[in-house]
Amino acid sequence: MGMSLPKFLQVYVPSYDLSNLDKTEHGVSRELITQVLNLGDEKAVSWVFHNFTPSEIKSVVKNPQKGVWNEESLNYWKQILKIKKISGYEAALTNIYPVRFIKTH
Repeated sequence: MGMSLPKFLQVYVPSYDLSNLDKTEHGVSRELITQVLNLGDEKAVSWVFHNFTPSEIKSVVKNPQKGVWNEESLNYWKQILKIKKISGYEAALTNIYPVRFIKTH
């Protein structure tokens, strides 16, 4: 296991114990990059860009996790990273207004 992750990242992955995470594991790196680019402050974003390669970061944005991105963040990073097309764009967005099923008779 690599060095422990900085404590300031905890707010971006609250359901994880940072001391048990290894940023080199694919699932961990993907989650950290996603959450920080989606919600992070300047310090956290800087940490991501110093700890992951540009291709790793670009891959996470180009192939986003479903249902976790806010639209403004995804569009911002698409522009910054010069990504032409995001795979599964609509599915990647967090829906704060879910469709409610109404029972009709």
